[in-house]
Order: sequence, then C-alpha cells, then structure tokens
Amino acid sequence: MQAPSANAVVSASPNRTAPRLPGRRPLGAWSELRADPLRFLTETAQRHGDVVAFRIGPVRAMLLRHPDAIKHVLVDNNHNYDKQTRAYDVLRQFLGNGLLTSEGDFWRRQRRIAQPAFHRKRIASFANTMVSDTLDMLARWDDVAGLGRSLDVAHEMMALTLRIVGKTLLSTDVLDAADQVGSAVTVLNEWADRALDSLLPIGFPTPSTLRAKDAARTLDRIIGEIIARRRAGEQAEDLLGMLMETRDAETGETMTDRQLRDEVMTIFLAGHETTANSLAWTFYLLSTHPEVERRVRAELDAVLGGRPPQAEDLAALPYLQQVIKESMRLYPPAWIVDRNTIADDEIMGYRVPAGTMLLMSPWVTHRHPALWPNPEGFDPERFTAEAEAARPRYAYFPFGGGPRQCIGNGFATMEAGLILATVLQRFRPWLVPGHPVVPEPLITLRPRGGLPMGLRAVPLQAPVADASA
Repeated sequence: MQAPSANAVVSASPNRTAPRLPGRRPLGAWSELRADPLRFLTETAQRHGDVVAFRIGPVRAMLLRHPDAIKHVLVDNNHNYDKQTRAYDVLRQFLGNGLLTSEGDFWRRQRRIAQPAFHRKRIASFANTMVSDTLDMLARWDDVAGLGRSLDVAHEMMALTLRIVGKTLLSTDVLDAADQVGSAVTVLNEWADRALDSLLPIGFPTPSTLRAKDAARTLDRIIGEIIARRRAGEQAEDLLGMLMETRDAETGETMTDRQLRDEVMTIFLAGHETTANSLAWTFYLLSTHPEVERRVRAELDAVLGGRPPQAEDLAALPYLQQVIKESMRLYPPAWIVDRNTIADDEIMGYRVPAGTMLLMSPWVTHRHPALWPNPEGFDPERFTAEAEAARPRYAYFPFGGGPRQCIGNGFATMEAGLILATVLQRFRPWLVPGHPVVPEPLITLRPRGGLPMGLRAVPLQAPVADASA
C-alpha cells in the first residue's frame, strides 16, 4: 500500500497567520470540545486543514494534523515546547512529578535513572507473568462460557493488566485489592476529565475533587507501604527494585522516596490503563471482522501449535502485531497530546506565538485521508513493513514521539501481544448485539459503558511435539 509522502500537503507561505475557526464566541471552542472532542477535532481538521487556530476559553490554541507539524513539535524543535498546560497540571495533582509530567533537567535525570529498567531484555523477563496471569483469567472465562453468559471485556482487561503491572512493577498481587484500586483509578480518570472541561481552578473543592483526593490517598497508601517494605530490606526482582538500585550515570544519585512514589504512580496508572483499552478495542474490532480473526488464529496455530506464547515468539507473529497496530490507529488510547509554546515559532509556514497551546491528536492524524486511504476501515495490511516504510514517521504516533516518547512502549507492546495471543488460542469473544460501542475520550480512550461480549470456546490444540526431543 503506497501512501503519499509528507510533502503531499503543501505548506503555507512563510510566516502567515494560521486559518482560524469562523465566528466570535465568548468561550471560543470550549463548548464544542466539552460536548464531543473527537467530533470537534476531526471536523475542524477536515474543514480547515492541517493547522487550525482557535481559542479554548482564554487560551490561544492550534490543532496540528500533519506529520511534519507533529515532528517539528515533538522532535525537531522539542526544546521550544513544554508541558505547562492545564491537562498536565491536572495530571500532576495525582501523578506528582514523574516522567510523564516533569520537565527540564529534573526530567532528564529521572529518565536516565529509569531507562535501564525498561531495557528490552529486562522487560522480556516479565513475559511468563503476563501469560500466567492471562491463563488464570481464562480459567474463569471457561466457567462463564460454559454457562453461556457474557462479560465486560473492557473491565476484564483492566483487571488483568492491573494485576500484571502490580506483579511486574511491585511484586505484589493486587487481585484482592483490584476492585479498590480499579475504583480509585476510575474516580481519578473521571475527575481529570471533569477538571479539564471546567473553568474552575484546578483543585477547587467540588464533590468530585474531594472524591479524587480520597482515591489518590488510597493509591498513595498502597504504594507507600510497598516502598517502605523495600527500604526495610525486602528484596524482589521487579521494576521498583530496578528503579531503587539504578544510579544516575552522571551524578551517582538514586531516587528519593518521593521520586519513587511519583514514578511508581505514573507507571502503575499509565502502565495498565492504556494497554487495557488497546486490548478491549482490539477484541471489539476482531469480533466485527471475522476474516481478520481467522487469519490471526491461523498464524497462532502455525507458530505456537497450541502452547502458550513466549516473548521471543512475538517476532514470528507479524500479523498479530499488525492487528494491534491497526487497532491503535483507529482507537489510540492516548488520543490527544498537547504542548505549550515557549517562544515564537513557525510551523508549516504559519506563525505560532509564544503561549499558544498546541493540540496533536493521534485520533485525528491517524484518520488523515491523504495518508490513510479508507481511514475509518480496519485493515491490518497498512502495517506491513513495506507500507510502514512508505509513510511519514509521524503519520502514526500512539506512544508520542521524540525524547518524550513513552518509556513503557516496549513493555506495553509485548504485554498486548502476549495477552492477545493467549486469549485467541482459547476463545473467540463476540460482541453482544444491541450494545452501542462509543469511544469515550477521558484521559485515555475507553469504550463508554464497557464492552459486553460473549465467549465461544476454541477447542484446545495439542501442543506440537519438539522434534529435537
């Protein structure tokens, strides 16, 4: 599949004012964004182009859709753009100053310390936990399928990835506390969405804010107790242990308890929510595209022969990986990225004044008709090696990009692949008729009201014998 080059969209004449949304409204585009952000952003780009200016209340904003513009902000001139925006101020209320929200020299130091913990070989050591916990979930699914009942796959993926991140990050099985932790995460997610929409100061003591503070205290207590046990001498081979042991190569310093808390909270929340949503959307798409599901299953049978997957198997499952990528194209868990402009700049020939908030939405760019033929269609063939090489790099950016690209993308990619491969060998989830599937753009992109699905058991295939035995 040949996609247009990044130069297919002609830039404006140098230093021109970007197109603006027509009309004068006291709050700018605030009401449209609040009512239906996905629709507003998509239609704005379709009608007005790849760089569009508007206001959100008192804030000057621009929507960037073209890969060249996104690359400029995230890579080429990334030092001119920071995270001093309302969205990140909201996240700092409960994530603290972790890798997702921190800035400048402090962020660079934290990234240097954390990077070794996310080395590919270290991440691969968690594969057995990911598969084992998935098999535990499927044992329960056997009972559900036998009774002919349905279950909420979105909820199931949240619980599973929460358990996995608890074990791999903290060596703690949070299964018993899954409802408590899951409820706290949902409260924080919903509060953050309301706080982003609100014109009130962040932290204003509304009932929603007070519930969010209680939820954050619950998570703080759980994480704080685990860190305290480690400081007291408890040993474990997990991400927390790696973070505690690693020293900054330049200064020799380790992380303080507060820094550990902020990084653990960031990984704990971001490390399960995004992967869970990605998997839920993938199961939905497979249930509505049986021909794709059959091809994935055939690949799994040929490569695995009925045995559980291992980390090294993923390289031999290219179509499975294409399916996950195409799912994340259509339903990117991190559906929007924003930055604040530090100094005046120029993007694709348009002036960008200092203080402008730039919005870059994978949801929008992943549907750019000049880059993605039939953009609403589900077609994993878009992600063959040849098709990927033909597209601009930032036509697809589900994990962000540049120096601030998600540090956990390798972990998330492996986890999603292993879970999907394990589930599809045992079950064919199918969407319950009549349930509306609607994306809900909170901090991450969830299916509103969950994803009720029935389960068809797949006959167990006898593992292929090792020919060398």
